[in-house]
Amino acid sequence: MEKITTPLKDCFILKPRVFKDSRGSFCETFNARTFGETTGIDVDFVQDNQSFSSYGVLRGLHFQKGEMAQAKLVRVVKGRVYDVVVDIRKDSPTFGKSYGVELNDENNLQLFVPRGFAHGFVVLSPEAVFSYKCDNYYSSESEGGIIYNDATLALDWHLPEKDFIISDKDLQLPGFEEAIS
Repeated sequence: MEKITTPLKDCFILKPRVFKDSRGSFCETFNARTFGETTGIDVDFVQDNQSFSSYGVLRGLHFQKGEMAQAKLVRVVKGRVYDVVVDIRKDSPTFGKSYGVELNDENNLQLFVPRGFAHGFVVLSPEAVFSYKCDNYYSSESEGGIIYNDATLALDWHLPEKDFIISDKDLQLPGFEEAIS
């Protein structure tokens, strides 16, 4: 497994070793010992989540607040997504900065999203299966979010906005300044 840094503090990409032959391919998607040795982080993932979405579905930007904050290890099982994170830790040198990366079933990249980050993705392929591990349990009382088109963040989602399919709930999310106050 290879660790690839991003411009955001504590956020990184993991590139697993993929073994291919005439039968197809194999890769280890998570191993606690290898993760710790590669990243220097001892994480205890306690919940796995998976979503299925069609082209243009935009989910996010979501986060959990306070003691229910979650670190996530995200990946695509099938299809292609453009994944976006925003550092919302006020004491971080990369506070308010964003990063995006394409995750797909060919590059097998995984993104580690630290606690204190907002996260979202948009589906670039006809459909996608998105999977993520969380180091804390979900709490509806602790959920927060930032509207996808916040002018302060000026995120590029790599799709025309006319193609977006966004839940009513996500369309009601506040802007960056309101969400972090």
